[in-house]
Amino acid sequence: MSHPAAPTWTIRPARPEDLGRVSDIRGAVTENRLTEANPVSTDEVMRYLTRGHFWVAEEDGRVLGFSAANPDERLVWALFVDPDHEGRGLGRALMARAEAMLREAGCAAAHLTTQPGTRAERFYRRNGWEVTGHTPSGSQLIFMKTLQQDRAGA
Repeated sequence: MSHPAAPTWTIRPARPEDLGRVSDIRGAVTENRLTEANPVSTDEVMRYLTRGHFWVAEEDGRVLGFSAANPDERLVWALFVDPDHEGRGLGRALMARAEAMLREAGCAAAHLTTQPGTRAERFYRRNGWEVTGHTPSGSQLIFMKTLQQDRAGA
């Protein structure tokens, strides 16, 4: 029986010098594209980075994807993979890192939003996230996931 090859990439905390590549990846996605209606400020990105809540998947010195989470809001804020490197497990690994940080911060559950009918929606459903509603505008699905079990009843 053959075993899948070990990943050739690693997950590490993001650094300021990664932000150009992060921006390139964010701009290259074909779904959930940024518009003027949903701008992301440099200050917001830097808050995630300086607090250690931002990670990148890197291979041979090149950033291939990123994730970010906010334990104060119990939120997975971002998860994006370079379209040329999809299907390699990067998204699962980056999501696992974000979920682990939220769990370590004491979050019993987390949420995120995405557009309906997208590959992202299918990805989240396959990875244990459940739709709990829509954003007030109705344009995004709200997903929730339990991150840790109540230990009092265990």
